[in-house]
Amino acid sequence: MSAALHVPLPPEAAFRLFTARGERDWVPGGEPVFPVGTPDDTAPGTVWLTSSDGEETTWLVASCAFPRWVSYARITPGVRAGTVTVSLAATEAGSEVTVTCDLTPLTPAAASASALDEFAAGYTSFIRSWEKLISGHLT
Repeated sequence: MSAALHVPLPPEAAFRLFTARGERDWVPGGEPVFPVGTPDDTAPGTVWLTSSDGEETTWLVASCAFPRWVSYARITPGVRAGTVTVSLAATEAGSEVTVTCDLTPLTPAAASASALDEFAAGYTSFIRSWEKLISGHLT
């Protein structure tokens, strides 16, 4: 699934908003934990953990080409695994940011649950809600 949002910053400035540390600025409760200290949270191989709704997710930077895109692998043990890629393209008003997410359930129970279907159904609205959160951070 893929959806886009607009950020009123050029890709060079907007890119940071979609990194582990950058999301701290605008994601409510966004507090990544780095098991090993790292000066660059966009370096391939960098790992961090997040916790939300009682689930802990491990994230890994798979690849990065600043300021055009960054790709993450994510695993929520016993629930789902997949990739998230954030692509940025310059526009007259800033950046168009496309977030592509590919998730796979890890157990039969997770596959039969409707959580991924519900997530997919609301994905575009979810990604577009980031515009409001980011705008609130930037003003």
